[in-house]
Amino acid sequence: MPRLSLTVDGPARRLDAYLASRLKDRGLSRSALGRLLEAGRILLDGKAAKPSAEIRAGQRVDLDLPEDRPFELVPMEGALTILYEDESCLAVDKPSGLVTHPAKGHWDDTLVNVLAGCGLRLSAGGGEGRPGIVHRLDKETSGVLLLAKTEAARLFLMDQFRTRRTEKTYWALVWGRLPEEQMEVALPIGRDPRRRTRMAVVSEGREASTTFRTLEVLSHVSLVEASPRTGRTHQIRVHLSHLKHPVVGDAVYGGHPENGLPSVLLRNRVREAGRFFLHAHRLTFDSPSGGRIAVLSPLPQEFRDLLEAFRRHG
Repeated sequence: MPRLSLTVDGPARRLDAYLASRLKDRGLSRSALGRLLEAGRILLDGKAAKPSAEIRAGQRVDLDLPEDRPFELVPMEGALTILYEDESCLAVDKPSGLVTHPAKGHWDDTLVNVLAGCGLRLSAGGGEGRPGIVHRLDKETSGVLLLAKTEAARLFLMDQFRTRRTEKTYWALVWGRLPEEQMEVALPIGRDPRRRTRMAVVSEGREASTTFRTLEVLSHVSLVEASPRTGRTHQIRVHLSHLKHPVVGDAVYGGHPENGLPSVLLRNRVREAGRFFLHAHRLTFDSPSGGRIAVLSPLPQEFRDLLEAFRRHG
């Protein structure tokens, strides 16, 4: 991974503004720089920096830049279920294990590559490797993913996500039982100061609010409906982890509680699943073609199988 080192010059200003101006000739957009900052790959005087950090002349900035790679979108064979389609957008049922769009480590094996293999025509305004993308789901999260067919539709839909006019509902299998059957968690989320590759509830983080409703309580686990009102990275997983009821199978935010299960069958089912059990069940939005649309994705088979296993053997 190439590293770029800079010595700050000029008047004091915000770090993100300085870098956007200083590096514009290198093809690094402000959003790309924001992703590097979020990932802890920009250091100010040797320490991970925040976008809002005030910098002054003489300070040192080190950036771990993405590898240079000529981009070519490689079509990939694969079946996708289309849940909704009109003239301006479509919603697909993303399976667990599939990254949304190409990025380091996943250039040729993403949902976007499958879309290219299916010959679907989508907006190119999202940049190379992101045709039609207006939001993302984590690799292991399954469910409804919305895509734009035209640039006008992409901007229209992205504005809905930004202004929180979309309604998102997830189903999650979590360890234990939430303290209340219906509850709201409003706790700020930011980069974890101890592990920069993940997020955490931190006082200086960005506003984050999630409503939870318990649908079913079983021995050891509960099926929970989660409705995020904001769109922070890993928001549902972080809030549930903070409540000490992490998503089943989430090694990053939950560790391995399955080790304490009395049933060998259940322990093996969780370990061998290859995913955490979070599913984007419903997305409601205004279509650029007109009308308020609600798209539903049923629980995938492996989710239903594990839920049934807990019902029988928990």
